[in-house]
Order: sequence, then structure tokens, then C-alpha cells
Amino acid sequence: MKQGLVIFFLIVGNICFSQNYSSFEEMKNNIVSKTVPLITVEEFKKVENTKTPLLILDAREKKEYEVSHLKKAKHIGYDNFKISDLTKLDKETTVVVYCSVGYRSEKIGEKLKKVGFKKVMNLKGGIFDWVNSSYPVYDRFGNKTQKIHPYDKSWGKWLTKGEKVYE
Repeated sequence: MKQGLVIFFLIVGNICFSQNYSSFEEMKNNIVSKTVPLITVEEFKKVENTKTPLLILDAREKKEYEVSHLKKAKHIGYDNFKISDLTKLDKETTVVVYCSVGYRSEKIGEKLKKVGFKKVMNLKGGIFDWVNSSYPVYDRFGNKTQKIHPYDKSWGKWLTKGEKVYE
């Protein structure tokens, strides 16, 4: 019974949280606490095309990542994220973390900063802003795709481009 109530409140809270904003821009500006520096998709696109050593981390769940992700992104997840998987990496590497809209990636970014990563950034607006800006995403086989997993239908309203896949 307790587990059922917890799940119910998580679902209701998630729906209310995503629908409290009148625009995607308002949501992007308010959903994160800015404890991790933000990088816009335009700024990230410039960094991505330089020779700067760059680690791109996808903080969404595996089913979201397999539908589509940014090129060269490493899946780290959120619910089962293990900081120990990354502690052997060079702490000076520039790290860009993203999720659907920026909330989960900020929490992962906070953990990375806590263990000593110095150049951690959160992709503002996440993969939704990336796709809405007409930048490419790739499926689990490395092929360009139009498909994107919008987490759930209440969050999917912020995705204006691409083909929404909820499975």
C-alpha cells in the first residue's frame, strides 16, 4: 500500500511540476537551481566542434537513451547512476551533462562537482532544446533519427520537433 501511494504522488507531482509553466523558455529558466553552470545548445555546438577534450554524459534512463541521444554521448542514467564509474577520469576534462530538460542532469552535475570535476556544465533545456533547435540525434545503432523519448506525455508537450516515442 505504501509503495502504491509513493508511486501515485510521484506521478501527480511530476505532472504538476511540468505543467506549472506557460512556455518552454519559462520552464527552462526555472526548473534548475543553477548549481551547475548552464551551457546553451548554441554554445555547446561551438564547443563540440573544437578540439577541446569533451565528455558528454546522458543522465536519462536507458530506454530514453536508446531511442536517441547526442552524438558521442555516454549513458550514465539517473536512477542508477554510480559516481564510481567516473572517478578515474581526468577531473580537468570538460563535461557536459544533459537529460530531457535539465533537471536530472543538474543533479548529476552536482555529484560530479562534489568529487572534484572542475569543468562541469548542464545543457540548458536538455535534449528537448537540442532537438527543438533542429540539431541531430542518434539511435542506439549510431544512425541519425527523428525519434525522441519525451519521458512522459506531460513533459512531451515541450518537445516541438522530432517524432515522440513513449515506449
